Amino acid sequence: MINKDLKVSKSIEIQANAEMVWEVLTNPEHIKVYLFGTETITDWQVGSPIIFEGEFQGNPYKDKGNVIENVTNQRLTYNYWSGFSGLEDIEENYGLVTYEIQDLGDSKVKFTWSQIGFASVEGCEHTENSLQGMLEQIKQLAES
Repeated sequence: MINKDLKVSKSIEIQANAEMVWEVLTNPEHIKVYLFGTETITDWQVGSPIIFEGEFQGNPYKDKGNVIENVTNQRLTYNYWSGFSGLEDIEENYGLVTYEIQDLGDSKVKFTWSQIGFASVEGCEHTENSLQGMLEQIKQLAES
């Protein structure tokens, strides 16, 4: 079962407006850049499914979830299950991912990526270790 006590959260300031950051976070072509080539399939409507698929270190994957909250240009939340977790695809084994965009004024925002729930400490540490690079790529895409 997923451990809901395992959490990761990291923020970055981005010199761009909330609309541009939102575009980077929700456009499949941009997602492919900061999520290691992952194809993302969803319409981002509350209740809609999300599919994340691709190949990682030669292993194909198909992770999934459902959109739980969508407040355009501010907050996006979805539950998330990864085949890499080794856990059964049942509701109790889904984590929760949240994107928050806070307007700081002067076309600057603070973006925070958070995940609650991991199958293992190693999975949590892997996410924590790769998160800064992912945030830097989101920043670069939004600012360019």
